Amino acid sequence: MSTDVPLLEVRGLRKWYDIRSGIIPRVTGHVRAVDGVSFMLRPGEVLGIAGESGSGKSTIGRCVLRLIEPTAGEILLRGEDIAHLDRRELRLLRAKAQMVFQDPYGSLDPQMTIGEIVAEPLDVQGLVGSARARRDRIAELLDMVALGAEYADRRPRELSGGQRQRVGIARALSVGPELLIADEPVSALDVSIQAQIINLLEDLKERLNIAMLFISHDIAVMDHLADRIAIVYLGRIMEIGPTAELIAAPRHPYTQALLSAVPELGAKRRERIVLTGDVPSPTNPPSGCVFRTRCRYALPACAAEPPPLRAVGSDHSTACIRDDILSPVAAGGHRAAAVMPSTT
Repeated sequence: MSTDVPLLEVRGLRKWYDIRSGIIPRVTGHVRAVDGVSFMLRPGEVLGIAGESGSGKSTIGRCVLRLIEPTAGEILLRGEDIAHLDRRELRLLRAKAQMVFQDPYGSLDPQMTIGEIVAEPLDVQGLVGSARARRDRIAELLDMVALGAEYADRRPRELSGGQRQRVGIARALSVGPELLIADEPVSALDVSIQAQIINLLEDLKERLNIAMLFISHDIAVMDHLADRIAIVYLGRIMEIGPTAELIAAPRHPYTQALLSAVPELGAKRRERIVLTGDVPSPTNPPSGCVFRTRCRYALPACAAEPPPLRAVGSDHSTACIRDDILSPVAAGGHRAAAVMPSTT
C-alpha cells in the first residue's frame, strides 16, 4: 500500500437487536451481534474478517454500508462519518462503496437481463449520458470479469453459479467504487469455481487498486487474498494482524485453536487444540473476555473486563491479557493454512 492514511475507519461499532416479550411487547434483552468493533482499512488493502457462523462478521459488513443500521459507533469513509447520512447522502455513498453478496442467484433479479443488472447502479447514479455509453460500459464490465458482451442479453437462470457471481462483481464495480465488501462470495460455489472467483478478485485488486473487506469463515482463502486478517468471536475482534504473521504465529488462544484444526500437508504434525463447551449465547455473553469460558489459558482476571486490542507486533494486535502464551502453530516456521470450522 502506498499510504497509511485510512480509507475506512470503524470505531466502537455496535449492533444490538432488541428482544421483546410479553403480552404488551417490551424490550427484555438484546442480541449483541457486534459489540465494540474497531479497525481501519487502507486504500488498496484487503482486510479479511474471519469468524464462525454467528460471530457477527457479516453484520459488520452490512453496518459499514448502512444496509442495516448500527446501534452505536463511528464509520468513517475518507474521514466522513457515514453512520448518520440521510437517504440522499447514502445514495452518493453507494458510488464509493459497493457489496458482493453471498448468494449469487438470490442477489440478482431473475426478471432482468444481465446487462440491465450490471447497468442498474449506473442508472441510479446517473453516470452514463447516452445509450451507446451505457452499452459500452456494460461490455467493458462484463469483459473485466471474464464473461464478455455476449452475456448482456441473457438472464440469471441461464448462467452457472460462478457466472452469476461474476455478474454480481461486475455490478458492484460498475460505479468505480473505492471500497468493495465481499460477504462470503465463494461459500455457495463449488471448490473448483471458488478458486476462479478468488483469482478474479485478486486480479481486480491489482488492476483497480480497490480496497476490500473480505468476509469469510475460511482462513485458507484469505491466505491467498488478504493483506491482513481480523479474527472475530461473539461480536468482538480477538486478533488482527498481517496475514503471514497471524497465520505463522497467532497470539490469541482462539486463533491458535482455529489454525490447529486442519493439518498442513508436508509439515510436522502440530498440537491439536480442542475447544471445550459451546459458543455462548450473544444474548448473555460472558463477562470480561467473551472467549474465556472455552480458553485453556483463562485466569480469574479474564472475567473482570473485556480486554482491549493491544499491540504485540508491527500492525499486529490481540485482545488477550497474557503475554506468556507461545504459539504451538508456529513450530518449525511453517505457514499454516486452515479452514474455519462452522457451527452450522
